[in-house]
Amino acid sequence: MQRLRRLIPVLTFFSLGACGVDAASTSPSDLPPEVPKTPESTPTEDRPEDRPEQEPETIAVAHERELRAAWIHYVWNGVWPSRSGMTQAEAKAELVGLFDGLAAARMNAVFLQVRTEGDALYPSALAPWARFLTGTMGQDPGWDPLAFAIDEAHARGIELHAWLNPYRALSQTSLTPPASHVTKRMPEVTVPWGTQIWLDPAAPEVRTDLQNVIAELLDRYDVDGIHFDDYFYPYPNGNLTFDDDKRFNAYVGQGGTLVRTAWRRQNVNTLVREVSEHVAQKRADARFGISPFGIYKPGVPEGIQGLDAYNVIACDPVTWIDEGWVDYLVPQLYWPTTREKQAFGKLVTWWASLARDGRSVFVGHDITKIGQDEWPLEEIELQMHLSRAERTAGKGLRGNVFFTARPLANDQLGLRTSLTTTYWQTPATTPPLASALAARASGALQDPSAPRVVQRGAELTVTPGDDTRARAFAIYDRSGASPALAELVPARASGGTDVTLGTGHWAISVVDRHGLESRAVVVVVP
Repeated sequence: MQRLRRLIPVLTFFSLGACGVDAASTSPSDLPPEVPKTPESTPTEDRPEDRPEQEPETIAVAHERELRAAWIHYVWNGVWPSRSGMTQAEAKAELVGLFDGLAAARMNAVFLQVRTEGDALYPSALAPWARFLTGTMGQDPGWDPLAFAIDEAHARGIELHAWLNPYRALSQTSLTPPASHVTKRMPEVTVPWGTQIWLDPAAPEVRTDLQNVIAELLDRYDVDGIHFDDYFYPYPNGNLTFDDDKRFNAYVGQGGTLVRTAWRRQNVNTLVREVSEHVAQKRADARFGISPFGIYKPGVPEGIQGLDAYNVIACDPVTWIDEGWVDYLVPQLYWPTTREKQAFGKLVTWWASLARDGRSVFVGHDITKIGQDEWPLEEIELQMHLSRAERTAGKGLRGNVFFTARPLANDQLGLRTSLTTTYWQTPATTPPLASALAARASGALQDPSAPRVVQRGAELTVTPGDDTRARAFAIYDRSGASPALAELVPARASGGTDVTLGTGHWAISVVDRHGLESRAVVVVVP
């Protein structure tokens, strides 16, 4: 144990909070006095006297993969920014505090909302600034929140996925959006829905516009993926009827034979398929996934009751994952285990059965109610146990996503402490992309080369061994019977990363942006 503690203080400087958020289990007072703190990694030039051996010894390594993620939404200032009109310094400090808390929990991904009502959390040529930043839609806050968030997340070894609401155009009809808003640019594709305005999923222009938005994100920002939530056709609202008669009648007039519910599913499925193809073409190492409502259909599995998402909101996740259009699904299982008609255990088992061919299912948990009657800390712990049991059974359930990030970051009721003590005791990278696994199996893609390690006693400089886009360097402790992952060090976009190791036997691999891992270079520190 002493050997591991000598390594962790050096490699987890990204994770320890600087804004009042306690680390999960390590504090400065715990550190051995003889181990100095290490400054932040800096690019290091390769000096002739530091050149590595021509053929370093390498070994095969691997660690258990899982997604450990949380949603961060800005609509109604839900999580970040927590209020409109924050100064740049205030907003940045708030986000850094959240990320520090998540890093202390050894989490590895966030789903950051970047589009909620045809707006943008970043400077866009296709959408106005989100009103939840300054209080006014279209008003420039004077900085780029998304660029800042990506840099801060990646510095802590956290993936950042851009979360978009594809069809909600305005959450309030009383708003007067600027000319760049989709309701002004394309009013013919909008549908009033009570106090909201929706985009018509049947309109091809809606799909094209959304693809342009996604292209802008992937071209300009180093996001790790594109994420949709559960909003497709709108949820029921009293006696309201979604008025898509014109386009449905035109479809029937042209010989279409589907009933309206099936036609609506076809519209959504066409969007999902096209976005999947678009993301794969733009960035082969970016994930695309969706977080659907937690009930597929009433009676599936047996005894489950609730909204018929398949027919009412045109949500067809079985087709999405069967066709390979999504890399993952995150069903929103937002009910406590005490609800018989929405039995968490039954639902987890059914959803886990959908994972196949390297495409994952992650469980979506609601932790916003933690501490209320049906939501003691033990409820979340039981949900984690049930989801882990599906993975143990060999199914493709490979992680958990929490709505929202704040209770975890703040260790509310000891939630973060519980998860890191029981389940997240060691770090983990996210599962590899299914497309990368398939490409590797066919020979079209290779695992990354072992990293290049320049050693000067206990001081090392690590760089990718080839031109791979590296996500992290994995440090394995070789003191036991088999190599054990000790820490993940975020890879710099360019240059080398300095690492200081304690005395012992180590191995260092590189994990690329596809999630593939190299062989590890053996390192001995006398």
